[in-house]
Amino acid sequence: MLAICIDQRVYQIAGLMVMFIGLLIWGYFKEGTIILAAKSFHNKDYAKTESLLNQISNPNWLSKKRRGFYEFIMGGVCLQKQDFDAAEKHYELAAQFPLRSANDHVAALGHVVNISIRRGNYEKAKAYLQLADKYEGKINAKMKDVINRLQQELKKH
Repeated sequence: MLAICIDQRVYQIAGLMVMFIGLLIWGYFKEGTIILAAKSFHNKDYAKTESLLNQISNPNWLSKKRRGFYEFIMGGVCLQKQDFDAAEKHYELAAQFPLRSANDHVAALGHVVNISIRRGNYEKAKAYLQLADKYEGKINAKMKDVINRLQQELKKH
């Protein structure tokens, strides 16, 4: 379309086409393939999810909302692969960025707490559990139950 507009000497529309192309490229770097990865993650197709997330060459270029979601999903993929070091790192990063809801924040923090307990790092688990307690009135019953179970598990140690 851009070539036709330039060939026909309709430079106003050609300028508009350049702007749309620029917007498309900018959107790709700010949004990435997160939505497609989230859909495949929801469908439990972890290989496809990882492939889509690996297409993002530099996660630092993602918008803040997408970066948190990227880290959250990548943490889930690493957890499925039982790569607990990487999962812990991704969930810690996800908790630093805005996520969709308080439940997602508590889920990310809960994963870090759970991994820390399993590794015997109880001080870190306590610290992240205190962060999760800040969301007490904003989370649903399922997440409250998860936090209560983690607190009980931590009391055993």
